[in-house]
Amino acid sequence: MSEGSATLEEPLAGSRAQTVAVINPDGAGAVLLVCEHASNAIPAEFDDLGVGAATKASHAAWDPGALAVARHLSEMFDAPLVAQTVSRLVYDCNRPPEADDAIPARSEVHQIPGNTGLSATARADRVERFYRPFERTLAQAVARHRATHANPVLLTIHSFTPVYAGERRSVEIGILHDSDQRLADAILEAGDGSLDMRRNEPYGPADGVMHTLTTHAVPHGMANAMVEIRNDLIATPGDVVEIASRLAAWVSRAHASLGADASKGAAA
Repeated sequence: MSEGSATLEEPLAGSRAQTVAVINPDGAGAVLLVCEHASNAIPAEFDDLGVGAATKASHAAWDPGALAVARHLSEMFDAPLVAQTVSRLVYDCNRPPEADDAIPARSEVHQIPGNTGLSATARADRVERFYRPFERTLAQAVARHRATHANPVLLTIHSFTPVYAGERRSVEIGILHDSDQRLADAILEAGDGSLDMRRNEPYGPADGVMHTLTTHAVPHGMANAMVEIRNDLIATPGDVVEIASRLAAWVSRAHASLGADASKGAAA
């Protein structure tokens, strides 16, 4: 199946030659979308990193449903979408190379044998092959977007598991931000109360999850936010459409409320 026809059940597939995809690259909307954990694909040379099918299908390997939501938002906003095409177990493109969990040896209850005891050379090879192409592609997309829109925004789409480390999470939608909270504030204000939507939950800056935002948006004064969706809310195609439609409405209202300020830096 081609990239353009990938479904909820079939994530994008990566290879040595392609570790990042840009969907709707000529989209004319002011929103630029990112989905770092779009795929659980592991190149054959890594022998699934020694994990079983259950781990590869789990949240440890990717964000189930996130790509499907991001695709719908791309259509609704006519937005370019930059997506990682390999599992975050190979390399997590929302982490800098120096972060231990960029190539995790353990993820929650899941051991990742193929990432245990990696040499500095092996880690550097992963960085060059999987992180640097994503980093360059997203930087280029941001530059194009900033050059063509007076009020561009960067929005990253993620999902999270309802139960983590044995604890059930009641939050349904997280709106995450780092130092620039303009877009997050506006989305939270635009919400209609139909879902339990919270600021910087179930993760926040202290969890090291803001790399994409702080690297590609904050330095340019580009309004930005990360959306975290509890993955039981996007388990079917119908669920995906419903959640994407709600998010699109809230983000549209938020973006309109920011106006030209979306292209300015956060207040010092």
